[in-house]
Amino acid sequence: MKKILIIEDDPSVRDNIADILELTDDYAFSVETAENGQDGLKRATESCPDLIICDVMMPGLNGYEVLQALRQQESTSNIPLVFLTAKVERDDQRLGMELGADDYLTKPFTAKELLKAIIARLNKRDAMEKRVQHHLDHLRSSITLSLPHEVYTPLNGILAFCEFFLTHYDSIDRDEGREILESIQTSGKRLQRLVQNFLLYAQLEVTVHDPERLNGLQNDRTHAPISALIRDLTIPLAEKLNRAQDLTLKLEESFGWVSVSMLQKILDELLDNAFKFSERGTSIVIESKIQDDQLAIALTNYGRGMTADQIANIGAYTQFERCFHEQQGSGLGLAIAKRMAELQGGSLTIDSVPQDYTRVCLKLPVAEPPEVSAAREMLDSENE
Repeated sequence: MKKILIIEDDPSVRDNIADILELTDDYAFSVETAENGQDGLKRATESCPDLIICDVMMPGLNGYEVLQALRQQESTSNIPLVFLTAKVERDDQRLGMELGADDYLTKPFTAKELLKAIIARLNKRDAMEKRVQHHLDHLRSSITLSLPHEVYTPLNGILAFCEFFLTHYDSIDRDEGREILESIQTSGKRLQRLVQNFLLYAQLEVTVHDPERLNGLQNDRTHAPISALIRDLTIPLAEKLNRAQDLTLKLEESFGWVSVSMLQKILDELLDNAFKFSERGTSIVIESKIQDDQLAIALTNYGRGMTADQIANIGAYTQFERCFHEQQGSGLGLAIAKRMAELQGGSLTIDSVPQDYTRVCLKLPVAEPPEVSAAREMLDSENE
């Protein structure tokens, strides 16, 4: 039984919709009602309905404000919403759709029109959930086959050091004991990072195939000072690895329209690979500049490099296990970075010559997309 929430300040319209849904013989609906936007938002948060029918013009919170609040909450961000309105101006409809509305019904409407709109949205959501579940099952199968191989390497290191420590406990001096414990810690952190990346990659792949989650990413993006973010992340890491003398930063002071958390993860993975696969004493250069209305960040290291086949296979985990195993996890990190760039409307490309250099170029939007800024301006004008 599908749960429907009706948010409508007109009692006659509200009751009429509830009667249509409760009395239909073709479908089974559980109906809940709210007489204003504030009450509707509260009920939606508490009950998580399968679909919301919401009037646009209401006292207090109007329909657009209700929709915006719903999309900003994780628990309600993916609930389909159908607007009710006395008339649909083109600008109003564009605002609603860009905020995440799924459909409009113009008053007065027939029972057939109401049911058709509801069933269409519910069927679309069910089909999408099935596609996501299918992709998730496939991804889970791939990870299940590959995870044991990658887990064994750091896990075997932990067990070997522990066994050595226990066997030679009486003869190990303080410095040697500390060295063993540091090796155990290093292997443990590697194992932790590996598991976290597997889970993150699975989450990203589900997001790519879920339009509603993709829309939700807009709420996490903001204008961010890119050069400051790069400095704050790279300098401490280089110092920690005793590679500060190898790091060169050539950064233009600039802002980008990005998810800060995603950008930090992208840079973390790219830096991890750059330091891991280059020798101490070789240069690592990071450059940033505005190029063709995009923010371009290039990271170059002079290490082992990658072949054309390895570069071509970056992107889908099931296609690059061999590269992943050979490079001790770099394939998964690069795939995560590439996917995160694409989810933000950007790109990640790699240019490399084996045993010479690898240059990774990340491009991200500089400005807020026009359709997002237009929707924001319209919403602000509604609130004035």
